Amino acid sequence: MHLSPKVKAVSVALTAFLSGIAAAHASDAFDAESPRMLGDWNGQRTTLQKQGYDFSFGYTGEMATLLNAKYASSHGTEYADQFAIGVHLDLEKISGWKDTEAQINITERNGHSLSNTSDALNGQSTGVASGHLSSTQEVWGRGQTWRLTDFWIKKKFLEQKLDIKVGRFGEGEDFNSFDCDFQNLALCGSQVGNWVGDQWYNWPVSQWAARVKYNVTPDVYAQVGIYEYNPENLERGKGFNLSTDGSNGAIIPAELVWTPKVGEQKLPGEYRAGYYYSTADAQEISQPLQTSHKQGGWVVVKQQLIAHKGDASRGLTGFVNLTVHDSDTNAVSDMQNLGLVYKGAIDSRPKDEIAVGVARINMNDGLNDQRSEEIDAEVYYGLHATNWLTIRPNVQYIRHVGAYKNGENAWVGGVKFQTAF
Repeated sequence: MHLSPKVKAVSVALTAFLSGIAAAHASDAFDAESPRMLGDWNGQRTTLQKQGYDFSFGYTGEMATLLNAKYASSHGTEYADQFAIGVHLDLEKISGWKDTEAQINITERNGHSLSNTSDALNGQSTGVASGHLSSTQEVWGRGQTWRLTDFWIKKKFLEQKLDIKVGRFGEGEDFNSFDCDFQNLALCGSQVGNWVGDQWYNWPVSQWAARVKYNVTPDVYAQVGIYEYNPENLERGKGFNLSTDGSNGAIIPAELVWTPKVGEQKLPGEYRAGYYYSTADAQEISQPLQTSHKQGGWVVVKQQLIAHKGDASRGLTGFVNLTVHDSDTNAVSDMQNLGLVYKGAIDSRPKDEIAVGVARINMNDGLNDQRSEEIDAEVYYGLHATNWLTIRPNVQYIRHVGAYKNGENAWVGGVKFQTAF
């Protein structure tokens, strides 16, 4: 369509004016509407994004304090945190590589976990041999150190139906994935990695890996991966280890994922079913001189159930996580969690949320150590303070700490902070 010079001039002026408003607004640091605390770096961040460079800097902090316990009288408080620095690269914009992208993330963890330091949670108050199976602060663990958490490249083929990702990353980023808004570990992230953690490494640990995904339909895809099993990647001094020395097999997960939009309001859902197998030798529980191979499966269900007053961006969402593990090699036989999250229940706070969840961790009968099950529950209120800061005060209840029937029953208070700079 041909435009007159006058119309073109008005169009250019209007575009420049609107762009200027957006740049000025986005450049304001500490603007509550900005997605990042430091704003748009006076427009430089947007310029870099258009060129294919999207930088990120995040912080997660978690405080936990013992409120009450059945046997212990001493209370305590601990704080743990994590910094994550990253850059996402659109290699089509940068180098002309069609449908290709890359990611680099570096993380650093600090602090202590109440689950390890409190007598009520580490088993000392009752004299049992095992402490808290879960953790009151999910951000703690895997060595309080710097790590190269992501270093991968991904390309799509066949009109974007086929997606191949290679490099260094963890299983939970693609398989058995789940949100990590709760502070209790049994309600946060990939649950397979929590209970098969001697071989399946969740964030922030990475290993050499490859993942192939194929979109069968717009809302159904299947994927399979292979992940190096290398215990040296857990060592505190090897956060940037790129060597395959120490490799001792591989974890092979496969998964089918369905992401429907349900009903007239198109309420989003995510349904996952998967299986994993390890080629690495693992000591058998009943016969320690014998080895076998770990295997198991999972189901993850997350579905928005209702919209709030017709607004699908708000409303009630339910979730369920189930995992099962082989009885020959794994201490945890199975786990289940379920919960509800309501976003925007208060009209004056449309981005706040309130959530409740409960998890059951069931131990393998073959251990013969009098352990049965541990129950972890949490209620939190997610205060959306700004678009770059969410604060989640929470209360946790742990029943039968360590899965011992005579173990502690403890109440824990916590606060989880998540910030994007």
